[in-house]
Amino acid sequence: MVSHRIWGVAAASAVVFSIPAVAEPVPAESLGPSAFAAPGLFPASLYKHYYNNPTATSAQPQPVISDPVLASHTTYPFDLTNPATIPKNNTKDPHPLPPKASSGQILEAAFQQVLSIANNSNFETNCAKCQAGLQAAKFLALAAPELGPELAVRLCEHFDFNTDCPTQFGAQTLGATITQVIAEADVGGLDGQAICSHFISGLCPLPPTTPLDLTNWFAKPKPSPLPAAKKPSGKRLKVLHLSDFHIDPRYTTGAEANCTTGLCCRENNLHSPTPGQISFPAPRYGAYLCDSPFSLAAAVLQSIPVLAGTEKTGFDFTVYTGDLVSHDSENQLSRDYILYTETVIYDLFKRTLGAGPVYAALGNHDTYNQAQDAPEALGGELGQQFSWNYDHVSSLWEYEGWIPKSAGDLSRAHYAGYMVRRTDGLRVITLNTDFCAANMFAYINMTNPDVSGMLRFLTDELQAAEDAGDSVWILGHVLTGWDGSNPLQNPTNLCKLHIVDRFSPHVIKAMFWGHTHEDQVMIYYTNNATVISAETAGAVGWIGPSVTPLTNLNSGFRVYEVDSATFEILDAHTWRSDVNSFPNLDGQTRFGPTYEYEYNTRQTYGANVTGWGPNDPLNATWWHHVTEAMEVDNTLVTVFNTLQGKGSVLTAPCTGECIPAKICYIRSGSASLAKQNCPLGFGSVQ
Repeated sequence: MVSHRIWGVAAASAVVFSIPAVAEPVPAESLGPSAFAAPGLFPASLYKHYYNNPTATSAQPQPVISDPVLASHTTYPFDLTNPATIPKNNTKDPHPLPPKASSGQILEAAFQQVLSIANNSNFETNCAKCQAGLQAAKFLALAAPELGPELAVRLCEHFDFNTDCPTQFGAQTLGATITQVIAEADVGGLDGQAICSHFISGLCPLPPTTPLDLTNWFAKPKPSPLPAAKKPSGKRLKVLHLSDFHIDPRYTTGAEANCTTGLCCRENNLHSPTPGQISFPAPRYGAYLCDSPFSLAAAVLQSIPVLAGTEKTGFDFTVYTGDLVSHDSENQLSRDYILYTETVIYDLFKRTLGAGPVYAALGNHDTYNQAQDAPEALGGELGQQFSWNYDHVSSLWEYEGWIPKSAGDLSRAHYAGYMVRRTDGLRVITLNTDFCAANMFAYINMTNPDVSGMLRFLTDELQAAEDAGDSVWILGHVLTGWDGSNPLQNPTNLCKLHIVDRFSPHVIKAMFWGHTHEDQVMIYYTNNATVISAETAGAVGWIGPSVTPLTNLNSGFRVYEVDSATFEILDAHTWRSDVNSFPNLDGQTRFGPTYEYEYNTRQTYGANVTGWGPNDPLNATWWHHVTEAMEVDNTLVTVFNTLQGKGSVLTAPCTGECIPAKICYIRSGSASLAKQNCPLGFGSVQ
């Protein structure tokens, strides 16, 4: 996630931008109170043992965590999360390198790369220089892979890519990954152009979306006419949507919350103009430039059941759209840190949210190296180098009783993506969206939009659901469209413009994403969105607000009301907590953060949508009508912009070209559409 740093926000009274008022929401009768203040002390009963005093307000709790699914039943040491001993580098975990190439392989690679350069029309530009440089790196990676990280460090130092090149690009961090990718990529062709566009100062133009050949991709044509819609049951399920928790067990209360670079509220990150003193002490419940401390994690999980009215019943189920782990620098991460975080968060969900299952997707931060997942097509050890993580989360989901063993086995084989068929006829499909985002391994063989096989898996599962007459929800982390700044164009073009079109609206009832930390929504249209209208609106993607305040956002969550037969969303309720007020909670232990009802989706956006009854779904057609209302009444866009940042005092107003841009983003289910149709630069409020 890319964000802009805001300085000097230190008190609850600080107001940087004037935020327009949103109409007073009216919570549903089935919900709890409109606001709830969490207890002022950490609930020490959450864990049996701690490395420190969990009720002290001067430091964050440090629970003793044992992993229930590892054969060794590992107890994670205090040094792993001790704020005073954040590691400088990880030398424990393996960082595999590609095997040394034979002379024949080097010769064939040289020949193919020369052909690629000859066929590349950009060769006389800076882009060509970048790709030609990648050629030299490729041959080194093939012939002497052990020297790849050293080359990465030397180039980093020469071109001043980073202030600490050995730490960031050495063999124990990204150097090994870079070597693998360069060894496999077609650096003289599309792969190299994309690498030089995304990773090396934008030296190449962004490659266009590659035309698709969908011959034989779908086993059957789309039914015509579509199957008759299922009759609503009138019974509503209550479903929680959480996203981007980003718990920070290294958060230091009282550390610099307004640091100059990196993740703030850490002992090792300071405010450079005043390095000898703290300009804004980190409140114990969090701050706008920091991830979620344990105190905030406990507060939100205590608040959710009360506010949602599920203290006695629990949720019917929960969807979690990824990113458990804090935004640490690469050199401060390790496999153990990922395993620890997964164990902590899923255990907390199980013990605080009630009996319903949690269906979770991996986020780009939920791995090590971060945002990296290798396709099995690499073969051997390299194709399996992240299996430790897929095995772990799959085992945790089984251990918590959220998925059966069959789904767990599917998850281990599909990069932690799985399908589970509930007894009520809903199928939940989760995807590892690292293969559609800025994962370095996704830059290998980019002309193939599905190197990993993830989209083949999705298509086959959707076909099985159609054959059985089942409905489907799809979960992932990195959103497919909006302003087009987050995903890659080729895989989202296949996935969202073609796969979603093929199976909407009769199979796919809703999709759920995270990653931006913001409250957003996207519509998917039929026929490659050549006609954008209420009649062509096929599916909708809900982008969940984050629990973490990073960056410059309030903390939030959402609950859906869902018909138990059609699995259409009938209403949505969103709560938030004002992070700007957190400093005022220090110095007392009576109250923690207050989470308050922010808005009702139907009431906030639907006043001008005619012909829509109270039990009609908030589907793609409804959302298209909302965008039409926004075109007539721009104040609706102003409201949307405010809610996008969860009412943060740091949300910039949306005026001028921003208004049509936001409407265009809502109508863009894929990155290709956004880049083709929309004014760029207005996607985030951060």
